[in-house]
Amino acid sequence: MPKNNKHLIILEPTATGFSAYSPDVPGCAATGADEDETRRNMADALAFHIEGLREMGLPVPQPASSSHYVVVAA
Repeated sequence: MPKNNKHLIILEPTATGFSAYSPDVPGCAATGADEDETRRNMADALAFHIEGLREMGLPVPQPASSSHYVVVAA
């Protein structure tokens, strides 16, 4: 049974909504009209992408990225 992993995703605004990707899973991305839709679409995209990798016998990327905000005087 596959284990659940917590993958970092990056959300970016676009001219028509939002896009998302995961730094740990190259080639996997999603879009949506708003942030919530984009998060849902990205979760589905990650699950589909990882399932495909498993079916092809390819290694599944493990979560390694993290995020942190820093305050910079401007």
